[in-house]
Amino acid sequence: MDETHESGHRHEAPQTASSRGKWVFAAFAAIAAFFLFTEHRAHLFGALPYLLLLACPLLHLFHHGGHGGHGGHGGAARDKTEGEGK
Repeated sequence: MDETHESGHRHEAPQTASSRGKWVFAAFAAIAAFFLFTEHRAHLFGALPYLLLLACPLLHLFHHGGHGGHGGHGGAARDKTEGEGK
């Protein structure tokens, strides 16, 4: 927050309280993430094979939607141009 005094000089309020709060929160979040990972590691690694199996159909669904699905690789357009020359 800026304050203007009678002399016209501006003095900025120190930002140490909010900066210190951000560092404390970051440290707390890092500690919480560490303990959350170490305590639940067995559950996460136990579900990993199922997550990989679930990723296969999802990747197939989303990646094949980008180029028109199966069979849409330009075969029909090529057949039309070959038929015109005859």
